[in-house]
Amino acid sequence: MKRFVIFAYGVICYVLSVATLLYTAAFLINFGVPKSIDSAPEGPFMTALAINVALLALFSVQHSVMARPTFKRWWTRIVPEPAERSTYMLFSSAALVVLFAFWQPMGVVVWNFEAPVARMMLYGVFAFGWVVLLFASFLINHFDLFGLRQVWLQLLRSPYRPLPFKVTALYRYVRHPIYLGWLLIFWATPTMTVAHLVFAVATSMYILIAIWFEERNLVAAHPEYEGYRRQVPMLVPSIKRREAINDGLVARS
Repeated sequence: MKRFVIFAYGVICYVLSVATLLYTAAFLINFGVPKSIDSAPEGPFMTALAINVALLALFSVQHSVMARPTFKRWWTRIVPEPAERSTYMLFSSAALVVLFAFWQPMGVVVWNFEAPVARMMLYGVFAFGWVVLLFASFLINHFDLFGLRQVWLQLLRSPYRPLPFKVTALYRYVRHPIYLGWLLIFWATPTMTVAHLVFAVATSMYILIAIWFEERNLVAAHPEYEGYRRQVPMLVPSIKRREAINDGLVARS
C-alpha cells in the first residue's frame, strides 16, 4: 500500500509542477491571469520593491537549499527517499504560488516595443525559451528531473540508479541549456516594467549562483565533468563540436 501512496504522491506533485509552469508562462506574458508581473501598481513603490525582493529571496533559498546533497541526506530521514525529488518539486511549486499571490506590480515602463514585428519577435524568443527548456529537460530525463522516475521505480520495487554522465544534442554546445531557456523566458518581453526587470535581474543572479554550486556538486559526483566544463561554454552556445564529448548527456541542471 505504501508503494502506491508514494507513487500517487509523485504523480500529484508532477501535475502540480506542470500546472505551475503553465501559470508561470501566463504570469510572465501577462495573459489570462488575475494579476501578472506587469499589472498596474497597487501600493507604494518602495513597499512593492521590498515585498518582491523578499518573495524572490524565499524562492531562491528554497530552490537552492533543498537541492544540496547535504540537505537531501538529512531530508530523506523524514520523507521516503523515492519521494524526495517529488517533494522538492512540490515545495518549489508552493514557493512560486506564494510569489504569484503576493507579487506587487510596480509600474514604470523601462522599455516598450509597439511595432507589431518587434513584439512578435520578442514573443517568439519567449516561446523559444520554453522549447529549449523543455527539450533540454527530456535530454537529461524529464521524468527523473520531476521525480516521476523515482516513484515509478519504487512502485516496481526496482532500485534507483542515478543517471550516468553523458553529453548529447544541446549539451554539446552549452552546459546549461535549461538555464539558458529560463534566461530567454525572463528577458524576452516587448514591455519591460520595473517589476519585471527586478524579477529578471534577481532570477538571473540566482542562476549564476546556482550554477556555481551545482557544478561543484557535479565535479564531485562525476570527475569527468571537469573536462567537460573546460570544453563547453556555460550559457552562451558554441557551435564548435568537441571531440572529447561526442557521446552523452549531462547531469541535471
